[in-house]
Amino acid sequence: MQRSVVLCHSARYPQPTHTHTHTHTHIYTHTHCAGQYHWHCPPLGLKSLRVDDSQFQASSYLQMGLGPHRARLNIQSGIEDGDMYDGAWCAEYEDQNQWLQVDALQPTLFTGVILQGRNSIWSWDWVETYKVQLSNDSETWKPCMNGTVEAVFDGSRNEPETPYLALFPEPMVARWIRINPQTWYFNGTICLRAEILGCPLPDPDNVWQHLSEKPTGSKDNLDFRHHNYKEMRKLMKAVTEECPRITRVYTIGKSYTGLKLYVMEISDNPGKHELGEPEFRYVAGMHGNEVVGRELLLNLMQYICREFRRGNPRIVRLVTSTRIHLLPSMNPDGYETAYEKGSDLAGWALGRYSYEWVDMNHNFPDLNNIMWDAKENDTETVKTANHYIPIPEYYTKEDAFVTPETRAVISWMQDIPFVLSANLHGGELVVTYPFDCTRDWAPQENTPTPDDVFFRWLATVYASTNLVMANPDRRICHTEDFQQHNNIINGGAWHTVPGSMNDFSYLHTNCFEVTVELSCDKFPHASELPTEWDNNKESLLIYMEQVHRGIKGVVRDKLTKKGIADAIIKVEDLDHDIRSAADGDYWRLLNPGDFKVTALAQGYLPSVRQCRVGTEAQATICDFALIKTPQQTIREILAKGGKLPQDLQWRKTEYLL
Repeated sequence: MQRSVVLCHSARYPQPTHTHTHTHTHIYTHTHCAGQYHWHCPPLGLKSLRVDDSQFQASSYLQMGLGPHRARLNIQSGIEDGDMYDGAWCAEYEDQNQWLQVDALQPTLFTGVILQGRNSIWSWDWVETYKVQLSNDSETWKPCMNGTVEAVFDGSRNEPETPYLALFPEPMVARWIRINPQTWYFNGTICLRAEILGCPLPDPDNVWQHLSEKPTGSKDNLDFRHHNYKEMRKLMKAVTEECPRITRVYTIGKSYTGLKLYVMEISDNPGKHELGEPEFRYVAGMHGNEVVGRELLLNLMQYICREFRRGNPRIVRLVTSTRIHLLPSMNPDGYETAYEKGSDLAGWALGRYSYEWVDMNHNFPDLNNIMWDAKENDTETVKTANHYIPIPEYYTKEDAFVTPETRAVISWMQDIPFVLSANLHGGELVVTYPFDCTRDWAPQENTPTPDDVFFRWLATVYASTNLVMANPDRRICHTEDFQQHNNIINGGAWHTVPGSMNDFSYLHTNCFEVTVELSCDKFPHASELPTEWDNNKESLLIYMEQVHRGIKGVVRDKLTKKGIADAIIKVEDLDHDIRSAADGDYWRLLNPGDFKVTALAQGYLPSVRQCRVGTEAQATICDFALIKTPQQTIREILAKGGKLPQDLQWRKTEYLL
């Protein structure tokens, strides 16, 4: 984020700049006129958790759950007040001597503060004005001045959730910074969440500083910045120009405001489904303000393109054996709204919803309850389908409250025989798996699918290779400790989500899908993006490779050798079937083991095979050749006006009754 002003005169400050792996120093220039200046300093990292809890101090606090470590911009509280995870720092006393203090650990050029009030369902608290003091030793404090008087900054106004930026009249160099509330909401108390803007500087008293600094950036030379709609299009176009043989950009529809939903296809034969090759998809940006997934997918398409050209064996194998589809922005309208405000001023929810104010993760047909209600009427001979559950009629009507983005994605899911997918979100660090919707509308309840064991494997593959999730010393994002669940959880056990894309994908198509909550910070500053890429790169790749687990094959007519579409593939003791694609090929994700598999198709006799799945990441081939039933053979011959073979003539009446 930048602020431009008329040039009056300039001052020069040393400021670090970051290359891919090292930190160097160059000259930071600021210009100012009447107390305004041009600045470039990023957030210190309160919101992103880069600033550790130990770096916070306060004059007092109401209770541990409202301690200084909770003074992070956008931090969320639990449902109840008074626990260990409330949504702000709150002072114990209501006077102008209260303060929140942050230790930057090194000399820092401080340029501003962003403030918001307390996150709570039950309480209404915020700071309206405040002063700022700075120190080099944490004992002697110098106030931030506005000319000859101590500066007083505006904080929150009328409500606690909107972040408000205050720039200092002049940048100030110090190690410690204090926020000193002066006035607060008349019917509340002193509570705040904050971010601090500052550029780390070289410490003249520490000659070993360069040895103790951790390298920043990423080894991969990718376009690490936030891309608005136009910039996203340019990047995708650049990737196709760099790798025209393996990439194709196509659209699946438009948003409410007319922005196109672009998909990047990566394959050795783009534009065509190849027999036996599984289809994979990543979807990001369902909530427009959860931007890490969007940028990761843009980075991923760049990375795959470049590594394929370099001949990286892993990437070449992935591209030549998989048809990959990347949808970086399912909700471009919401993203543009959040992008306008910027990473630090968008707050927690701005841009989450569609232009029509719809949460798209509740906007898919609720097939769970349709299936569960129907199963209550099952008998020994009449069983409810456990897959390909049709969309209810009310949902398909023009006046149904369904976003155009949701309709576009449903049509996409129906057109392509996807096998595996992940829905990339933000705001937490956990991988969730279906079912997301609980039975009987319980707010929280473990609600497993018949494929629970495999879904847990999928979630574990991503979580265990994510550098942050796998770190046992990491801080809790907001209120929940997902490490006790190994950073994976059943969606319904977390909170019920009727109409989720994951559940719809499982019940209406063949595709298995999980949700990945990628980052505590929904909209991190651009300077955090290289780290986010490094944290997720291996997870993104290894998760895609799971599409090759289980069994696959082609269901054919034994006589004509033609593929049979919509053949049902049943695995014994797993109450969830899948179907073959238009050419007869199918993929059934399974963990290692021995399975009794049956292929059924209308007009054909069932065929049963024993299929063994090994531990290697390679699907077992399990083809089926089906024989037509005598009834079907007779019908087809008679329909063409042909003559029945002698062995069928005497059975004609029996079969056609």
